[in-house]
Amino acid sequence: MSPAPVSRIALYYRFAPLADPEAVRLWQRTLAASLGLTGRIIVSPQGINGTVGGPVDAVKQYVKGTREHPALKDLEVKWSDGSAADFPRLSVKVRPELVAFGVPERITVDEHGVVGTGERLTPERLEALVAERAGTENPVRFLDGRNTVEAQIGRFDGAVVPAAHTTRDLLAAVDSGSLDHLRDAPVVTYCTGGVRCEVLTALLKDRGFREVYQLDGGIVRYGEAFGDAGLWRGELAVFDRRMALRFSEDAETIGRCVTCEAPTSALRNCSDPACTTLEVRCAACAAEDPDRRCPVCTERSAA
Repeated sequence: MSPAPVSRIALYYRFAPLADPEAVRLWQRTLAASLGLTGRIIVSPQGINGTVGGPVDAVKQYVKGTREHPALKDLEVKWSDGSAADFPRLSVKVRPELVAFGVPERITVDEHGVVGTGERLTPERLEALVAERAGTENPVRFLDGRNTVEAQIGRFDGAVVPAAHTTRDLLAAVDSGSLDHLRDAPVVTYCTGGVRCEVLTALLKDRGFREVYQLDGGIVRYGEAFGDAGLWRGELAVFDRRMALRFSEDAETIGRCVTCEAPTSALRNCSDPACTTLEVRCAACAAEDPDRRCPVCTERSAA
């Protein structure tokens, strides 16, 4: 009996002007479906962002095919363990923004990417910058560019985590001035693969933040370089059936169950099938109350 083919998941994004997003959507759906891949792909006038899984040879063919588009020839891909089974289906959609901050008019994209972003730091350069500024009057400050639930199970040491369920909430935190205490600090933004921080750093610089950086390749790239031996703590939340990734067997469990506060990294969906809110809940509490609704739905019902 021959062994099962090796499967992988590819995570990627590319900011580049796309004149006909609908045509790109149709092409992407045809390409991915023809190779038997599943996952989630977003196409917008600003570029493309996706996560796809399947047999590694098929995923490589997909990446090669996608790079044949002139605007996507420099597409960078991050690889992780997983398969097509980690996604419920193939979803390819057109959106006005690559990341849903709700302000497409405030973001300019050219052939080089988002205009006016923070300086990119490799994982190695990030470690060096933190060491250089340690013990000074202005040490490096980490700013989490994800939502609060993602940050509950994994984040960088001492990171500022805005109260955000969505990227629109993150924008509200920037515009409200609640992050202005960081304006004169060296701020390093980070997110899963880097796409959210491309936009976030531009918004921060537009707000007047003076020294803004982004972790190039996001937490995924940092985990590849340092695993759990660096500044990262906990596990990485991902948007597929895996829910969370450990970079090594030494990963800490920093998440706490919202019900009993037991250590856990388990992310679970609200019982309302129309809701996309996640909570950190341990297996025991999930089994005891399988019909639990998240606070967002509970507040909505009470209103």
